[in-house]
Amino acid sequence: MTGHPELIEHYIGGRLVPSLDGSAVDVLEPVRNTPYTKVAAGKAADVARAVAAAREAYEHGPWPSMRARERAGILNRIADAIEARGARIAEMEAHDTGLPITQARGQAARAAENFRFFADVIVASGEEAYSVPGSQLNYVTRKPIGVAGLITPWNTPFMLETWKLAPALASGCTLVLKPAEWSPLSASVLPEIMEEAGVPAGVFNIVHGIGEEAGAALVEHPDVPIVSFTGETTTGKTIMRSAAEHLKTLSMELGGKSPVLVFADADLEAALDSAVFGIFSLNGERCTAGSRILVERSVYEEFTARLAKRADNVRVGLPSDPATEVGALIHPEHHARVLNYVRIGVEEGARLVAGGVVPDDLAGGNFLRPTVFADVTPDMRIFTEEIFGPVVCVSPFDTQEEAIALANATRYGLAGYVWTSDLKRGHQVADAVESGMLWLNSHNIRDLRTPFGGVKASGLGREGGRHSIDLYTEPKIVHVALGDTHVPRFGV
Repeated sequence: MTGHPELIEHYIGGRLVPSLDGSAVDVLEPVRNTPYTKVAAGKAADVARAVAAAREAYEHGPWPSMRARERAGILNRIADAIEARGARIAEMEAHDTGLPITQARGQAARAAENFRFFADVIVASGEEAYSVPGSQLNYVTRKPIGVAGLITPWNTPFMLETWKLAPALASGCTLVLKPAEWSPLSASVLPEIMEEAGVPAGVFNIVHGIGEEAGAALVEHPDVPIVSFTGETTTGKTIMRSAAEHLKTLSMELGGKSPVLVFADADLEAALDSAVFGIFSLNGERCTAGSRILVERSVYEEFTARLAKRADNVRVGLPSDPATEVGALIHPEHHARVLNYVRIGVEEGARLVAGGVVPDDLAGGNFLRPTVFADVTPDMRIFTEEIFGPVVCVSPFDTQEEAIALANATRYGLAGYVWTSDLKRGHQVADAVESGMLWLNSHNIRDLRTPFGGVKASGLGREGGRHSIDLYTEPKIVHVALGDTHVPRFGV
């Protein structure tokens, strides 16, 4: 890919700037694992400069008090600018992350829709009022919470950045974005998009760098009252401990090990399509991936065989090839981690029925054939631990109760999928599976109005629709007396 910056800089107070100490780190492309650019490595001083710019824009700029219709107009112009650059953004994502180009195009389109959606939300929103006739009127006002710290992951970076940016901006917050250091390229187009759309200087800021330095400094900063984080669970725990010092508002979407429950009476072809897409799309690097497939024993061998055949037929190739269905994993460290889980699965005694190897013609990059393990038991690490790659576990069950027990036999609880033609059973299982989200006879189709988030080790808080506006605003209740109020007279 050509035309990328030689150095991806921070964006602070409306200007592109290097790190104060001049430090930068290499960014690798995952097909050959060669450096192709550098990204500024922010430290606490860079974060402090960005937070100061955001705080100045919040306290003295027009953004927090702007009318909803005016702010929505800017959000729609951001969406226009994203759509105008959609092909370029997708090309950047495919090059930087290894995502297949066709899937990267879909993520770019969703990024624009995030801004359009939240523009509509704030225009249509109203305040709450509670009347006690003849006595009292109670009404709720909402104000933006302040400077928001947004920390985003590397797997679908641009779309997930906009998933946080859009509601934070819609709510009137100013912000500092800390993108993932492994995939910073697409974020480099955001400054020109924001400027083109008319976002005032200081409202939107970016500080790049590694999580332990730039991310930690953003979480610790006393002038950042809210942190929204998407990433892995261990980091989430660290953020919670750090944020406790200032009692910050937190929203955290963390890891997942989501089950797919397939009952014998299900439409097996549809369930198979969903299972294959759910684990192998986005290279398996997705939080809601159905990475544990639980199949009723009477159809277990048939379903497993068909799943293995489909996995063998998945097209692994260069991310830039429109025919590619699984591209390159993000980074050599992550590639090695996923390969280690394949080794662990074999050592633990799971039956490898598909994949598990690097394609010979793609050696040297972060590639892996879609991998299917059968006969996986709950005591195996590949059953309970998040792998975050194109690796799926298949296990049999005999009863509905056993299926539910297997589904819940993990510390995670982000998503779940149930396939059955018996809707009574479907609703029962949906209610019993410990997850923040569940799809019944459907793959992962997201309605932006609905709450997104998980339970247990998959995070806390919900984002989406009004839930996102609630996150980035503080409600205040005002009580107004409408008549004479009787007050007990102490001390008379």
